[in-house]
Amino acid sequence: FSGLSEFNIGDTLVDPADPRPLDPISVEEPTMSISIGVNKSPFAGKAGKLLTSRNIRERLEKELETNVALQLKDTGDADSFQVYGRGLLHLTVLIETMRREGFELMIGCPKVIEQEIEGARCEPFELVDVELPEEYSGSVISMLGERNGNMLEMGSVSPEGIVSLQYEVPSRAMAGVKTKLMSATRGLAVMTTTFAGYKPWAGDFDKRDRGNLLSHEKGTATGHGLKNAQERGSLFAAPGDEVYENQIVGIHQRAGDLKVNVCRQKQLTNMRSAGADEKTNLSPPTPITLEEAVEYIEDSEFVEVTPAAIRMGKVGKK
Repeated sequence: FSGLSEFNIGDTLVDPADPRPLDPISVEEPTMSISIGVNKSPFAGKAGKLLTSRNIRERLEKELETNVALQLKDTGDADSFQVYGRGLLHLTVLIETMRREGFELMIGCPKVIEQEIEGARCEPFELVDVELPEEYSGSVISMLGERNGNMLEMGSVSPEGIVSLQYEVPSRAMAGVKTKLMSATRGLAVMTTTFAGYKPWAGDFDKRDRGNLLSHEKGTATGHGLKNAQERGSLFAAPGDEVYENQIVGIHQRAGDLKVNVCRQKQLTNMRSAGADEKTNLSPPTPITLEEAVEYIEDSEFVEVTPAAIRMGKVGKK
């Protein structure tokens, strides 16, 4: 609008002689927050061009002008900002946009925003609708039940063998559900979620039952090192990937973290050729997207986001 310097969603343009504004539009409050800060990993500055806290602040403040559901707050750390949004997808779309613009970022574990309603501790819930083949329904019911989900409805089996489930699940419990659901149903499930409002706190639950495989040192991952590591779990890293100490390179097959040396070189002798390492049989690494990485991490872990790569790491792990 020409001549108007500042205006917000819900404002009404009126005739000064007869000002009758419309009822303002209420913007839904955020339900989840995440920390976005300067990349401080050993590989910081190698891929991006926008690296400083000033760059990040200016970009986030610019986003506030058009993204009305977003909120921004300072933290005790000058290099980190707390960003509030309407769910994890809302926040990860912003992070992915910034990554493509050339930013390097360090992302913290997402947290739900609690409220106190009539003296009771409450948290946001999601209404989850799932359609899947009946043969996989048992594993999905078990998975959502372990995350304190409450089944509202279970439809009858269709002639095609499809069953529909409807659950009410705490928003914090939905982290990682999409990936596990696709694995449990071989990609045949269809899931949709909608905000169901704030309800009483659902209690604690275990987010992960397995630990991480952490890189023992900084270097280049080798086939020989990864072959030994894959005996301990599934891997995110591939031969030739640059890794650093305490980077999460895989999922441990047991509870608890384990350090592995994925940079180990094969000791060569006159009986072993240098090219023999290329013949090592390795399982393909598990590809991980930004949304999956942010869902995966817990407290004391982070996601490093650069235009060239998405990595996960452990903070202060010695």
